[in-house]
Amino acid sequence: MRPLKRDPAPSRWAYRLNRMMLTPAYRRFLRLGLPFLALAAGAAWTFGDDTRREALHAWARDIRVTLEERPEFAVKVMAIEGAAPEIAEAVREAVPIDFPVSSFALDLDFIKRRVTALPAVREAHVRLRAGGVLEVAIEERVPVLLWRDSGMLWLIDVEGVAIATAPARIARPDLPLVAGDGAPDAAAEALALFAAAGPMAGEVRGLVRVGERRWDALLEGGQKVLLPSDGAVEAMARTIALDAAQDIFERDVRVVDMRNPRRPTVRMGETATAFRRAAIHGFDGGQ
Repeated sequence: MRPLKRDPAPSRWAYRLNRMMLTPAYRRFLRLGLPFLALAAGAAWTFGDDTRREALHAWARDIRVTLEERPEFAVKVMAIEGAAPEIAEAVREAVPIDFPVSSFALDLDFIKRRVTALPAVREAHVRLRAGGVLEVAIEERVPVLLWRDSGMLWLIDVEGVAIATAPARIARPDLPLVAGDGAPDAAAEALALFAAAGPMAGEVRGLVRVGERRWDALLEGGQKVLLPSDGAVEAMARTIALDAAQDIFERDVRVVDMRNPRRPTVRMGETATAFRRAAIHGFDGGQ
């Protein structure tokens, strides 16, 4: 009896399996869905038990601590660049770090915020340098004016920020003097006024802010120039030009009022006023 030949056609289950493998959704499930389900089941089994979960957390902590405590991640010193010794000391007090410390334990943004909060610091750049160095590059605020306020003298920069106190006016004779409430807010305009004084800048004892809206310029001879709230720099320049043409500050003039740009006025001293009255009376008597 001759043996039966094997039917080359696939079985019903093999046929169905081949048809399923041709389905895109089924292939995606085998490639993505089945591994995800396996991972989810493994995670559920691992984290479902408190003992296994705590052991896993302890293992992760040990790895992290071991990594952070490696010598190549240790920061050993702070280098402060571009700062005067007293400012550098203030930076170290503002950011007290017990070295050596792991670089992972340093919050560079927090350190930058603490440093830039110092009055004398305009900008700071913080970075980790090779060799375990925490570098803090400082851009200091530069004092440009002395501000007298309630009996105290403050060093202020062009932005009006009070940097530090000065013991006396003679301590910083190189800086112009301003006074009055709101003077720091108009520091840039004050500098422009001193520049507009030109050859008479040395005769300007200081500027006084009036009503937090305009300036009075006080001169060495005791004279006062009242400047407008708008166009103060131009008014100062006109005053200097007027003095150059008529020598008004060489006369017995106490106040030059430039608040009305169309009609500058002067207030004479007592001697000039008495002389003027005498001249007027003499003229009336001659009539």
